[in-house]
Amino acid sequence: MSEQKSSIVGRVWSRWMSVPLWLQILIGMLLGIATGLGLGEQAVVLKPIGTLFVNTIKMLIVPLVFCSLIVGVTSMQDTAKMGRIGFKSFVFYLGTTSIAITLGLAVGHFMQPGSGLGMQADASLTVAKEVPSVMETLINIVPTNPIAALASGQILQVIVFAVALGISLVLIGDHGKPAIKVFESLAEAMYKLTDMIMKLAPYGVFGLMAWVAGEYGIEMLLPLIKVIIAVYIGCFIHVVGFYSVVLSVFAKLNPVQFFKGISNALAVAYTTSSSAGSLPASMKCASESLGINKKISSFVLPLGTTINMDGTALYQGVTALFVAQAFGIDLTWVDYITIILTATLASIGTAGVPGAGLVMLTLVLTTVGLPLEGVALIAGIDRVLDMARTVVNVSGDLVATTVIAKSEGELNVAHYNADMEQSALIAEQLAIQNDEAAMNTKFKGVERA
Repeated sequence: MSEQKSSIVGRVWSRWMSVPLWLQILIGMLLGIATGLGLGEQAVVLKPIGTLFVNTIKMLIVPLVFCSLIVGVTSMQDTAKMGRIGFKSFVFYLGTTSIAITLGLAVGHFMQPGSGLGMQADASLTVAKEVPSVMETLINIVPTNPIAALASGQILQVIVFAVALGISLVLIGDHGKPAIKVFESLAEAMYKLTDMIMKLAPYGVFGLMAWVAGEYGIEMLLPLIKVIIAVYIGCFIHVVGFYSVVLSVFAKLNPVQFFKGISNALAVAYTTSSSAGSLPASMKCASESLGINKKISSFVLPLGTTINMDGTALYQGVTALFVAQAFGIDLTWVDYITIILTATLASIGTAGVPGAGLVMLTLVLTTVGLPLEGVALIAGIDRVLDMARTVVNVSGDLVATTVIAKSEGELNVAHYNADMEQSALIAEQLAIQNDEAAMNTKFKGVERA
């Protein structure tokens, strides 16, 4: 009898493991929501499952970014090409961020989510959030102590140090090759560890969603439902509309294939609400599903995780107008321009972690003189909004990587256009071809000797 039960469990487990990862994550999310609504506040007992998963992802972030950036920089060898790709990435990210916040302001203007509330600002209410100025952000991107930056997870400082170290290793020639091999080995180990941890995603997502649904419930969303709808509409337009146009016009690629390829990364982004936490899944999708050379993805994606905040910027536009409308404050065109510039520049130093958008919102509200009590209004639904804006952030990172890879001739178009099973086969064939090329090069070297 026990053998029969174990056989049934084995078959069920085998069928479950054959389900695509993105579908496993979706099932985990839906089951989590249903469980959270059923258990209510008692669902908090499931939160440690999600916390453990988030912690394992956070464990990856610093070493993955550091090693992958160094490998990405050193693999180019051509410093002119590296500078060109960095410039393209920076311009693309800041350009799309400014468009995103403009879209957010437009959605907020037309939907009027805060109109009619008639709230009054209370001078005694303040939000204790220290937000660095733009100048401080620019100064602080260079770490005074790189080890401390690595230890404390200051991603922007880690990126600057990794890029500088990678350039230095290229410039010293043969003396840098031993160190490059070490970082290449560490990067491969991190990619493998990423693959192992991502298999835990459905269970971590289940725990997170059960806790969120149990903690907030449907009643918590009703008073601010218009804000949620406005942010989600803006995010949908930006991802499906704007990014599709970018892929079609600038890269001549099919957007449908793109969204199929990044479905796993978007599922992780939506449930973890962390751009940095989604980086491992993004890197996996870029190489395995989209056919992007790791030389490009390992450089552009970590950079985007820090400076590309399209979703967060769009959220700033909608929520800033919500606060202005809720308190009956009319904004001028100068205020609109100020919000766009502030949110675009502030996105450079905004951490890609859950809740960072509230700090950025404080900066935006302060800049245009809106009541900071508005932050407290948004905080109650921030988690729900965070999910949507993180999807936009991660989508933007992958769109930029795809467009830049295509422009540099580092995108395998056949791989990109293939179905999932064909993509895996093409990836395997490319690996074999690379091995054969390496063997031929080695053989020719022996012949010359």
